[in-house]
Amino acid sequence: RDFSGGFLIFRFDFPSRQFPKLRPFAFNLTEFGAVGDGVTLNTAAFERAVVKISKLGKKGGGQLNVPPGNWLTAPFNLTSHMTLFLAEGAVILGIDNEKYWPLMPPLPSYGYGREHPGPRYGSLIHGQNLKDVVITGHNGTINGQGQTWWKKYRQKLLNHTRGPLVQIMWSSDILISNITLRDSPFWTLHPYDCKNVTIKNLTILAPISEAPNTDGIDPDSCEDMVIEDCYISVGDDGVAIKSGWDQYGIAYGRPSKNILIRNVVVRSKVSAGISIGSEMSGGVSNITIENLHVWDSRRAVRIKTAPGRGGYVRDIKYRNLTFDNVRVGIVIKTDYNEHPDEHYDPKAVPILEDISYTSIHGEGVRVPVRIQGSEEIFVSNVTFRDMSVGITYVKKHIFQCAFVEGRVIGTVFPAPCENLDLKYLLLKVDLDPDQDGTLRPEGHNSDQAKTVVWDSTLRPTHLLGITVGPTHSFIQLAEKRSPTDGPASSLLFL
Repeated sequence: RDFSGGFLIFRFDFPSRQFPKLRPFAFNLTEFGAVGDGVTLNTAAFERAVVKISKLGKKGGGQLNVPPGNWLTAPFNLTSHMTLFLAEGAVILGIDNEKYWPLMPPLPSYGYGREHPGPRYGSLIHGQNLKDVVITGHNGTINGQGQTWWKKYRQKLLNHTRGPLVQIMWSSDILISNITLRDSPFWTLHPYDCKNVTIKNLTILAPISEAPNTDGIDPDSCEDMVIEDCYISVGDDGVAIKSGWDQYGIAYGRPSKNILIRNVVVRSKVSAGISIGSEMSGGVSNITIENLHVWDSRRAVRIKTAPGRGGYVRDIKYRNLTFDNVRVGIVIKTDYNEHPDEHYDPKAVPILEDISYTSIHGEGVRVPVRIQGSEEIFVSNVTFRDMSVGITYVKKHIFQCAFVEGRVIGTVFPAPCENLDLKYLLLKVDLDPDQDGTLRPEGHNSDQAKTVVWDSTLRPTHLLGITVGPTHSFIQLAEKRSPTDGPASSLLFL
């Protein structure tokens, strides 16, 4: 520590940790002329290092070590068979003057800059058509210095869509781990049309207000991805799974699928912890979200779409979710009417089906569930199993449903909306505790009920739940029915 001008100044010297050698060849950024003083522009040094590593692909690739220091740079590209390793205390700083950021064509599945028509700014760290890329470290930091970008965006001083912090496109075998990403100008980490991606042990930070569109992780038309063991606190969605926007996403036709998100803690004061959409026109399927803790947030988990999107959201599994001081816990919204241009087809309606929520817990939640389907976009086969959420807003309709069909298994609190099972014929059968195996309808004598036989006109049934009480137990069954069906067929009790 120094005493200078009456102020006590602490200087932190990070302990010297050996760089692990993860590739046959390893280089230090300083070998290429970089200076980590936070002032010197090091773009050329990064570019020279990448060119060097690009020639080593057939030999197993190369590793670029970024030592402690503040390494100011304009955007640069990665190469295949490369490891970018950030030491503890290493900070890659993105220059905050947009004149240094290259312009790129709009994403093909968006057909339009996300904020302005035409070209968009590229990302600080970028890669296209790559294979075998690793970004990792001893928790070093990539800092986009987004404050200037956010201010200019609010003042409408930018003519192009802001760029992400890290964007990897049309690539495979990607690992991003053990680093901090912060203060992105726009979306923070954007894998686009990639396969076999692992994202783990990340800390992703941006101010929780006045940092517009700073999503944490946005898998976009990606497949075979794992996101795990991350902490995310940002100014928009923590994670947003996407697959293109309206007619452009429909034409591009690349779904996001086979994605596992687990062991993640998220805070989002202005948006949602985990979102699907609203740009989901290429389809989203086979998504598992488990062991998720969302705290101090506007919404916890959300699916958002609108007429014009087309595509589908199906086979979505939420398991073991915890909500802590969240305004709305579970949201499905079908009127998110934001479109790239006037040429979208309003008759292109998305399909929402096969969505399950299992083991949902929390406290301090204002509205636990808000599912808003519509006549155009019906939400079908939604399952709630074992849910207990402490609420802060006591009114009648705290579990809200519209144009949704589904079922409840086990105990669900607060009580689900009455219209959740409108398309099901519910049958409650009393199980006589005095006679093993005897089933009888309520009000019938035990000698009238030995077994239950379905009328042949009934469709196969679902077991919705079993309730065991001190004097009576009930098996709840459901026969799925069409709205055009006539009166329910009868049960025959023998």
